[in-house]
Amino acid sequence: MKIKLIEDGNLTSWLRLLLIVIGTVFVVVAIECKLEIFWARVFLLLGFAIALIGGMTSRAKLLHIKPFDNSYKKARDSYKTKDDKNNE
Repeated sequence: MKIKLIEDGNLTSWLRLLLIVIGTVFVVVAIECKLEIFWARVFLLLGFAIALIGGMTSRAKLLHIKPFDNSYKKARDSYKTKDDKNNE
């Protein structure tokens, strides 16, 4: 069985939810646990970053945006002319 991480140009729903939950857990650990100030800051910033990635990909899914798609390569190739191909 092969696990898919990217589906239709976006992260899968279980992975988006997992990123949000892991980010939230990191933030809670940073705030509630008695950690050294350096490690508390690391966990807090890392938690915000992970949750941000999960949240932004969820919003992209709602707006039907495909942030992990390779369609831009096709668009870039469509602008090439015959002269560009001959020069290469």
